[in-house]
Amino acid sequence: MKRLGVDLGAKRIGVAVHSEEGVPARPLETVTLSEPNQAVNAITAVVRREAAEEVVVGLPLNMDGSEGMKARAARSFAALLGRKAKVPVILWDERLSTVQAQRARTASGRKGREGIDAEVAAILLQAYLDSKAGAGAWPDDPDQ
Repeated sequence: MKRLGVDLGAKRIGVAVHSEEGVPARPLETVTLSEPNQAVNAITAVVRREAAEEVVVGLPLNMDGSEGMKARAARSFAALLGRKAKVPVILWDERLSTVQAQRARTASGRKGREGIDAEVAAILLQAYLDSKAGAGAWPDDPDQ
């Protein structure tokens, strides 16, 4: 199943893709918006172009797990995207994904913000995929 990950921002939206089991999610592109109302249409176009069957949208929760204005906006975006693109849209906790992307960039010697939005989208998409792979994977023997 081909999936997209989406890191929603006010001016830039990071998009990542995953299509092959055993291969990690990878950054795909960053969509730059001139106005927020373009977001659903822009990502719907990417969903159709990539023939994605599912979209994972980052849910920016507060560190205490509560939802603020950005989380509510992400929920609205996800609902509209699901209706317009006609694919399932999953909201996924994206706390600390930007920090993780920044640390990876620093460790590899990359600087600046170019491409970081798509990298964050890949991190949140991969976290979602990892959680699905681990679901129900408890060993029969708790001592293993």
